[in-house]
Amino acid sequence: MTAKTKSKPKNKAKASAKAKLKPAKAAVIAETGEEPRMPGHESKLARRPDWEPRYAGSGRLAGKVAIVTGGDSGIGRATAVLFAREGAKVAIAYLEEDDDARITADAIEQEGSEALLHRGDLGDPKVCRKLVDKTVKKWGRLDVLVNNAGEQHPDKDIRDITAEQLQRTFQTNIFSMFYLVHAARPHLKKGAAIVNCTSVTMYQGSAHLLDYSATKGAITAFTRSLSENLIEHGIRVNAVAPGPIWTPLNPCGGTPPEDMDDFGKDTPMGRPGEPNEVAPAFLFLACEDSSYMSGQVLHPNGGTVING
Repeated sequence: MTAKTKSKPKNKAKASAKAKLKPAKAAVIAETGEEPRMPGHESKLARRPDWEPRYAGSGRLAGKVAIVTGGDSGIGRATAVLFAREGAKVAIAYLEEDDDARITADAIEQEGSEALLHRGDLGDPKVCRKLVDKTVKKWGRLDVLVNNAGEQHPDKDIRDITAEQLQRTFQTNIFSMFYLVHAARPHLKKGAAIVNCTSVTMYQGSAHLLDYSATKGAITAFTRSLSENLIEHGIRVNAVAPGPIWTPLNPCGGTPPEDMDDFGKDTPMGRPGEPNEVAPAFLFLACEDSSYMSGQVLHPNGGTVING
């Protein structure tokens, strides 16, 4: 799930930042013949991400209730459906991509589980509280919180990053995590798990994603600090740092169109990853398989060696 700002640009810098999103949209229109809304609908991509679970479930989340933000598409969808296959009931938070969210919910139900859809901007703490309240009211508990929602906007010059864009990116990517944990905390009991989505850009940096990579650094620090804060209560907090993964976030604005042909080719595996190659990392950290892990980060990134 990503977010967008509806106000009109008030100066040339803002107009420039907005204009940079248009070529990426044009690339998708040329490929699919349709214009996507930002951040873009997965269902409108000609090359669809591979999100279906790859193996049979084994009940690792049986009886659990999970919230997955950004669950309408990409990594969020793959994670939500995999959780359902493993026995969890799943609440999906998304911004506005109703068709994609419904596909995810249908897939969860086809796994024999239950889904709850929650539409709204998680940069608003009221939306986060409502999500948690709806989930607990429907199922009576909350065991796993996956903070996956995010947005990114490429800019080659820091001067093109407006205050509006900077604040918006931080609101979606890291403020929402604080809001959701704050709302969820009263319902998280011993054995609960929080899994945050950071990024390889936190470790490597990114010349054209300055604000995005800064939020990912904040998410990693938040993960480690929150782990220290909650471990005495039996609540584990970990994170996943994906490398380049094929999701709507990239062709619909997250990656410059001139770079799309080479997206992911700079990894040792020479290709971008698929959402269902990342979802198992979230499952591992959400279930008891990782019972002796907290404050850690997993790296499904195509073979890139990470230090730090």
